Amino acid sequence: MKNQTHPDGLPWRSAILWLLLAGPAFFLFYGNANQYATSLPPEQVGNIVFAWERDTIPFWPWSIVPYWSIDLMFGFSLLLCADQREVRTQALRLMLATLLSSICFVLWPLRFGWDRPAVDGLFGAMFAALGQIDQPFNQAPSLHISLLVIIWLRFAAYLTHPLARGVLHLWCTLIGISVLTTWQHHFIDIPTGFAMGLLVCYLLPMPPLVWCSAREWRAGLIALQRQKSRQLALRYGAGAAFFAVVVLSLQGWAWLLAWPAVALAIVAAAYGGLGPVALQKIGGETSFAVRWLTAPYRLGAALSRWYFLRQVPPAVEVAEGVWLGASTAAGDPRFAAVLDLCAEIPRQVHPAAAYINLPRLDLLPPNADEIAQGVAAIESLRDRTTGPLLVHCALGFSRSATVIAAWLVQTGRASDIAAAIAHLRQLRAVHLNASQIEWAGQGASRGNCE
Repeated sequence: MKNQTHPDGLPWRSAILWLLLAGPAFFLFYGNANQYATSLPPEQVGNIVFAWERDTIPFWPWSIVPYWSIDLMFGFSLLLCADQREVRTQALRLMLATLLSSICFVLWPLRFGWDRPAVDGLFGAMFAALGQIDQPFNQAPSLHISLLVIIWLRFAAYLTHPLARGVLHLWCTLIGISVLTTWQHHFIDIPTGFAMGLLVCYLLPMPPLVWCSAREWRAGLIALQRQKSRQLALRYGAGAAFFAVVVLSLQGWAWLLAWPAVALAIVAAAYGGLGPVALQKIGGETSFAVRWLTAPYRLGAALSRWYFLRQVPPAVEVAEGVWLGASTAAGDPRFAAVLDLCAEIPRQVHPAAAYINLPRLDLLPPNADEIAQGVAAIESLRDRTTGPLLVHCALGFSRSATVIAAWLVQTGRASDIAAAIAHLRQLRAVHLNASQIEWAGQGASRGNCE
């Protein structure tokens, strides 16, 4: 998401004040964790390293330059922010990453496995300065990588010129590599640090999400939805727990299974009470953190869509200019408008199309109020455009079909909900149970509810 220029100018004073808090917080949390590990007997400090690392990862003295440069970027990431809310969120991200990582360093103290070669000259002086504030402890998760994720995202939000973005990505990549080539961290510290950075960005999204909207979502559920939501939360939660147990039991490369464990835990949280806000889809765009953290889940969902849509057209016309389909049809340039009912799939619409996103969780049928909102959105898009309009969910079988059926009745294109569903079933293999049919009828009778 690119930020626009604010008429009031950049909040320099606020950024400097937050920097005066975030900087000392880093040294307080990180420094004390380092001192704690230093004070422990050697047998109480572990070391997680793969056998191939010693002979494979080179020592590049010059890489201390990009390694140190993150200190400057730490401060400038606050000065870049466009308003006080962004400054506050960025500062809290930096401090939360430091705090959570430092807790990990205290709970699981680790040490780098071998000594660096002697280095002279400027690079040697930079390594010596590093040694004054950072001993070879505080390994996993790499706080350097966690902070890099947070800082990289902030710079990328403001650098729009292709050349500037290219330089940014190249330099940040060098910073990421430098944690290995300065012999400051082992390999395992990198993905764990990346995950920590993503977790912090998820907990403190930018632009900030209204997490309390989860309360409104829960309050809007009716009894059958609550029951179905609990069932799905337990199902995904059990999957997350299974992968977590495998990780803890097998260890080694099994740590890779922590990724699907986290992905399923987030989905379980969505069904368990957070609602669509847990998947952080705003205006059709899914946050960077969610895209990475839920990637295994999204891969599974994509394979499922491929399987069920193998012999099904992407979209079908159900009335003059109104189409029902899957998310895969949304990028078709013939559609002048798109109503997206997915919470789990990022926007796939071409830029010229009018677009509305009403995020609804997969496998959880929309109730009458939500259906009425969808009907109103269809009419709103029809008023704004004259070309074909697509209403889609993931497969075009349930969420979108329910809304389309209600719209057909409300606009007089079907005599009742049974006739509307019969019409849809002639065109597409829609799957609507008795409750969905009842709610679609209620949604149609409520008119253009907001």
